[in-house]
Amino acid sequence: MNLYRLYGLIFFLSLNVFGQHQAEKIYNAIDSFTANPSAEALQNLKNTESDFWKTANPKTKDELLAIVILNCNKAYYENQFGQNLEAVKSYEKAWLLYQKNKLSNYDIIEFCLKPLGNLYTILGDYENAENIIKQYYFIANLEKNQLQKTAAILNLSNVYQNTGNIYKAIDLIEKTIQTEKLSAVQKGVLLNNLGTNYVLSAKKSEAENSFLKAVSLLKNDKTQSETLANAYRNLAQLKLDQNDFKKASEYFEKAKTEFNKNPKREPRKIGQFYYEAAFISFSEGDIIDAQKNLEIVYKTLLPNYSVSKNRLPNENSLYAETVLLDALDLQALIYLSENQPKNALKSYGFAFKIEEMIQSLLVYENSKIISQVRNRNRTEKCIEIYLSLYEKERNANYIESAFLLSEQTKSAVLKKHLKNIETISREEKLILQQLQNWSTTILKEQQKLEAADISKINEAVKKQNELMLLLKTKQNKTNQNTNSKLDLAKLYEKLEKDKAVLIEYFFGNHCIYNFTLENKKITLHKIDTDHKAFPELLSFIELFKDPSAISSNPKKYNILGNKVYQKLQIPKIGKHKNLIIVPDGILSFLPFEALVSETSNTSNFTKMHYLLDKFDIAYNNSAELYLNANALSNGTTNVLGLFPIFEKTNYALRFSKNELESIKHNFDGQFFENGDATFLNFKNNAIGKSIIHLSTHASSGDLETPASIKFHDGEILFSELYSLQLNPDLVVLSACETGIGKLYKGEGAMSIARGFQFAGAQNLLFSLWNVNDYTTSVFMDYFYKEIKHDSSFVQAAANAKRAFLKDENIPNAKKSPYYWSAFVYYGTLEQPEKSSNYIYYIISFLAVIGLFLGFNQYRNGKSSRNSQNRELQKNKV
Repeated sequence: MNLYRLYGLIFFLSLNVFGQHQAEKIYNAIDSFTANPSAEALQNLKNTESDFWKTANPKTKDELLAIVILNCNKAYYENQFGQNLEAVKSYEKAWLLYQKNKLSNYDIIEFCLKPLGNLYTILGDYENAENIIKQYYFIANLEKNQLQKTAAILNLSNVYQNTGNIYKAIDLIEKTIQTEKLSAVQKGVLLNNLGTNYVLSAKKSEAENSFLKAVSLLKNDKTQSETLANAYRNLAQLKLDQNDFKKASEYFEKAKTEFNKNPKREPRKIGQFYYEAAFISFSEGDIIDAQKNLEIVYKTLLPNYSVSKNRLPNENSLYAETVLLDALDLQALIYLSENQPKNALKSYGFAFKIEEMIQSLLVYENSKIISQVRNRNRTEKCIEIYLSLYEKERNANYIESAFLLSEQTKSAVLKKHLKNIETISREEKLILQQLQNWSTTILKEQQKLEAADISKINEAVKKQNELMLLLKTKQNKTNQNTNSKLDLAKLYEKLEKDKAVLIEYFFGNHCIYNFTLENKKITLHKIDTDHKAFPELLSFIELFKDPSAISSNPKKYNILGNKVYQKLQIPKIGKHKNLIIVPDGILSFLPFEALVSETSNTSNFTKMHYLLDKFDIAYNNSAELYLNANALSNGTTNVLGLFPIFEKTNYALRFSKNELESIKHNFDGQFFENGDATFLNFKNNAIGKSIIHLSTHASSGDLETPASIKFHDGEILFSELYSLQLNPDLVVLSACETGIGKLYKGEGAMSIARGFQFAGAQNLLFSLWNVNDYTTSVFMDYFYKEIKHDSSFVQAAANAKRAFLKDENIPNAKKSPYYWSAFVYYGTLEQPEKSSNYIYYIISFLAVIGLFLGFNQYRNGKSSRNSQNRELQKNKV
């Protein structure tokens, strides 16, 4: 008998008379379906549930439990039939009902939470996976269920693996093996997982030992043929990486023997197995065998697949499945080996489509960003194909296609958030804010390490999970496709209007691509990151970590700065004075203004030849954000300034007062000093301000600790800024490292600046390293004077740097690029409307109205003129 049905019937015996009929009807529907399951018959279960919710009668716990069991059954088979996203929704619905109604007498871990956590992991929804796994670990621990605890640890390790937290995964498994009472099988399963983690941390010998130990513990248990097959497959992959093809084949044959011992294998596991077989064949150069194995993958996962001329499945049959995604990526490599680049692009196109389906499921930022890694790798291969096709055919459309693909990877999560926030309901915004609050609670508690309150974390995880499930129900009702293709014609037009050149970089695994948009065309440069180029770039960026590194060796700076300038293929000065840089990867930490366009022997920093001399430079996260930027507001500049200063402390900002006085001298606004410079005052007064200026301390954090900024009443994490709704013309972050944080290629740094971008700020001035209190105050004085004189923000930033270099009161050592190039401007090139013009327009408009009214009244005769005169007298008063 089906286990789901067995659990249901055990509880069914204890049902009261009320609700028996409805619950029995649901159980009968489950029995009928599981006797002959099919994708078409799933509709019967959906109809049964729909009929249940249509009745107005109060729902008993017995009936609700029956619906939970129905959804768990439905989810299990939806997953079997390749309907992964539907399966996730069904499991989520079951878990939400089970929690909300405080149901019991059902193994919710085994039949709902474990498969849901696994699905989240498979689909790349790692944050949800981690939350669910931690929840059922907590439940299993309370119930002292060692089997489910071990499963939770194993699955949590898989999440850590996929999110790059390898050492966290290793520590988790090693501690479990050392401290828990485990059976031989449990230990073997954990050792197999540990071996995978060792491989990812480049500990190949430890990995092999771990896999071999797992084999010895598992091979005598006939129920573990599938796990044993996994261990052999891992050994095969390890040998493949070492180019030991003979040994790899031997281990894979053993894996195949064990794998075939289980006749009731899930389609997905069959597909995964044959994908690995295809990959091994391809690695050995056996393209024919690789293709045969791929066709088995297609037939297994796509029942209606039939071999066509180009071997690809029908585009309409694709669904959210990572094995299918991997198969299509491998198919593209096979096409390339057969010199069929256009078919390879088509295969990659199908893979992009599946990736988009998977990403539509994700809620949490981290999961969305990590999922972009696969897209990045695929995009790099496509750019290389387009470049090779262009070199053969000289068709500019290939370069444009390559650029559009690159652009799709640029701050994709940020762009989607900014589009969504315009369309989602107030209720969804509130749920997102609460989700973020619970995430912050978890993070801050975890930072206490040994002193962390585990029960507080578990409660926060539970609340977060409830909110996530609620948010998904709202999103399903209002879900809109926010993807749109960049309009190149409009982009060219805007660049011409702004008199600008745009360079977009794509930092790949093997090279850097430079897309230069100028004079209504795109030029693509491929920059090899050979053994010399990359160290030079790193060495140049390293110079800005220490203020004495440049001033003590200007010659080294001159040489390195020029080499990096030449390597990055920056255009010479032409008819355009403005340069827009869309950086990528570590280039996000590079101050392009400070690159040296021409070497010299001078040690006088004012006389060096910087890129700053050639261009006014603005940065942006993507060409799309540049193109679609909101217009600046008209009217008087109104500043919100916060200056905690931190007097009488070890981290006092003495020259922050100079900044304050300089801004006050130039602009009106609200200014909070010392104890008044609180986060609450910031939130309460930020709306409606054209410029927000924060002069304070900040930190970029590290791999474990997120970036943060200090207010007088405490430290705020960058992600706590996300839920603010800001729309200033400019945000100035006058603090250390406000543009630095954990770096993701394409998406950028998880920095304080990103926090403000998520909150809606489009134009920002922020720092790339630790800044000097005094020189920052001097730079800001020049910057705000430029804005006062109606310079655009990009002009103000560039001219302030030039003025700083020419300032005779600043000694040469302090004119090192370390001091003047720390602040970079991201945003629009738009020129603010001059305040004098604005007043002129108002006066002119009123004058026209006055003349019109005067002419009207004149025609109405003398009495009207008298009336008009009286009215004008009033207006003057």
